[in-house]
Amino acid sequence: MGNTLFIHAVNIHQGGGERLLKALLGAIDPNVRTVLNVDSRMPLPATMPTGLEVRRIKGSVMARLWAELWLYRHAAQDDCILCFGNLPPLLPVKAFVSVFVQNRYLIDNVGLKNLKPWPRLRIKLERMWLRFGIKNASQFLVQTPSMQRLMQALVKDTQPVLIAPFTESVAESVSESAQSSAPAAPERLPNFLYVASGEDHKNHRRLIQAWQLLAAEGIRPSLVLTVDATNFPDLCAWIDRQIALHTLKVSNLGTVDAAAVAGLYEQADALIYPSQLESFGLPLIEASVAGLDLIAAELDYVRDVAVPAHSFDPTSAVSITRAIKRYCGYPAPALQLLTPARFLRLSLRRAA
Repeated sequence: MGNTLFIHAVNIHQGGGERLLKALLGAIDPNVRTVLNVDSRMPLPATMPTGLEVRRIKGSVMARLWAELWLYRHAAQDDCILCFGNLPPLLPVKAFVSVFVQNRYLIDNVGLKNLKPWPRLRIKLERMWLRFGIKNASQFLVQTPSMQRLMQALVKDTQPVLIAPFTESVAESVSESAQSSAPAAPERLPNFLYVASGEDHKNHRRLIQAWQLLAAEGIRPSLVLTVDATNFPDLCAWIDRQIALHTLKVSNLGTVDAAAVAGLYEQADALIYPSQLESFGLPLIEASVAGLDLIAAELDYVRDVAVPAHSFDPTSAVSITRAIKRYCGYPAPALQLLTPARFLRLSLRRAA
């Protein structure tokens, strides 16, 4: 064989997966021998691409396993396989394998207790399949940066994870011309202040994680903390390690009195406030009176006493990072959507 594209979509037959698969079929290159392994329940278009070979696979467990064995036997060294239903090949194939992962349940640490018994069992089994078969994939394709972070954590940098959202409604000219560029740096980065003790609900670790993400992008705003090393030695030691490891512009002054806090307000541009639980949130009021901008958690206690310039999800370091970047003046790049044809070309790309 050789130089054949296998589209392995044996568990796609409804919903968003059905729509995307139909769009993909319309973009198949007639000059490339293509074999479609698809769920027998999948309604296919009336007009199919010339030369496309279709193999219908029943929805039973045995039929699925037999399809895996068939793929193992027929995929050759120079072939490419696009696994379109979240799961890599169960057996180690010789071909180049791209796995399109769309189901967040399979890669996120989210509980399943609210699901009905059969969907819960199916997801548990597919989670096991995905983890067992990771080594059989050459690369993974996902649709968003959030999915990329989750998938990258799962594969532990053993394979590339590419962002490849596609839809049939994107014009080829728009897709081909879209360019991702680094955001222009502002002339001056603001100085941030977080006045808080070191209890867990004050959320210092996630705040520092956000500063790590910023540093990874070459963005290093200053941050002043007020955590007492005597009462919170483990937290302070951890903060010091992160400062050294990631070259963060973070300083911890320890406990400061009211007069010193007033002086800190005069030196800062904004108060960052990621606390997850407050009865009042006095620093929010003090900082507002001092004329500082507020970058705070999108929680009720914040809006009870102040109006932040920007808000964020306090459970997400990424959300905090994005709020900081918005405040600093970095533009938020739009997600680059691909046409089905570009998605197919990306799935055929062999990593260098």
